[in-house]
Amino acid sequence: MSLDLDALLIAADKAARAGGEIVRANFGAPPEVREKAPGDWVTAADLASESAVREVLERETGLPVFGEEAGGVRADTGWLVDPLDGTANFVHGLEAVGVSVGLVEDGVPVVGIVHAPLLARTYAARKGGGAFRDERRIHVSDRRPEQAIVATGFPFRRKELLPIYEPALDQALHRFEDLRRVGGASLDLCWTAEGVFDGYFELRLGPWDVAAGGVIVREAGGVVTDWAGDVSAWLTSGNILAGPPDVHAVLREITSTGP
Repeated sequence: MSLDLDALLIAADKAARAGGEIVRANFGAPPEVREKAPGDWVTAADLASESAVREVLERETGLPVFGEEAGGVRADTGWLVDPLDGTANFVHGLEAVGVSVGLVEDGVPVVGIVHAPLLARTYAARKGGGAFRDERRIHVSDRRPEQAIVATGFPFRRKELLPIYEPALDQALHRFEDLRRVGGASLDLCWTAEGVFDGYFELRLGPWDVAAGGVIVREAGGVVTDWAGDVSAWLTSGNILAGPPDVHAVLREITSTGP
């Protein structure tokens, strides 16, 4: 079956905005929250947003949906949904959160929407169609690595990964101008696609965290791989490097002893 990526991008946008309405309506209210694991939170807004996203995608596309919170059908061709990326930010009143809706075809991300409802912006891409923030086309930066500001995420839930992460962090601090840690992988990837950040690296993310943002970076002219340089394994391992070619090359160097 040949997929109509333009129609599916429209459906993904509609679904992400439905989830975003719930996120926006609940922001700032006392959250109904529980801890799934140390540092890993889920709120009533996560669950309600995922339900809204799932309802739109199933009705509009008929393709299987797998969400971070409720699971579902994980298929080679289907949707991967993070209904509230940055839940800890949301709980603490930090507006850097996103609703991430990605489509994979034969295991490869081909459509991505990241809607940031509290920042009033939406990032979108489909394979072969370029990347956009709202109606404006975006592209990765062209800064030299020594002038780059690179985003990262700490493996705070997986302390056993610190011996892998800390050497890369140390080298990154020496090789790049500066680092940032926002706490929302989907937005880190979109800001890399937009050239706000000049790259991004993190370990052991979920596929729902990176599927949409990964295709957005690629369509913005960036390179996305795992820490070993594999162009496809990042979706399953969650070990991701993303950025313009020159910055990505340095990221590969500083993570060459990683997983």
